[in-house]
Amino acid sequence: MASTRRVITDTTRLATVPYVPEIRLQQADDPFTVWEQVESTAAETELPPPFWAFAWAGGQALARYLLDHPDLVAGQRVLDVASGSGLVAIAAARCGAHPVLAVDVDELAIKAISVNAAANGARVRPLLADVLDGDAQDAQVVLCADAFYEEDFAVRALRFLHRARAGGARVFVGDPGRAFLRTAGLVPLASYEIPVTIALEGMTSKQATVYEVTDGD
Repeated sequence: MASTRRVITDTTRLATVPYVPEIRLQQADDPFTVWEQVESTAAETELPPPFWAFAWAGGQALARYLLDHPDLVAGQRVLDVASGSGLVAIAAARCGAHPVLAVDVDELAIKAISVNAAANGARVRPLLADVLDGDAQDAQVVLCADAFYEEDFAVRALRFLHRARAGGARVFVGDPGRAFLRTAGLVPLASYEIPVTIALEGMTSKQATVYEVTDGD
């Protein structure tokens, strides 16, 4: 693949996040164009969807909630799973969390997190890994947004989040009503009407909710 940084910057533009104007991300105008552009520069014939190229509604909601309640993560060790663009991790870092570990399984997402964190002057450590079968290790706060769009992945993510809570971490989730989020053991904290693009969601806004996990699996 061409320089991954070039792939990120050539297929997206640095723009303010609609509901979180304190943060700017490299964002694509539509999913299909960026996917085609990325695949044309890659050696692989199949790549995962470019989730990293968009500020998804659940991530915007969770980032907004953190920035409005910085005491939740200030001075805490934070783990952001399925980080995508790094939006939520960047918000946590802006609130004073340290260290902030942003984990994703997509190599391009990891580079996007690095590029976006630098654009915002945020100290975030990207990590290419699948951590869902393990535990939160020493994280004091675990964050997860927009991870419930596919059943198998959602099941694994929820099990991980409940284990993290059982292990003593505070766990916060942002989600815009995806089909595979099971809300048993999750307490809603806030809901927001988030601007979204028709190309992604088929509508101009979605209601996204921030939850806290309150019991273990």
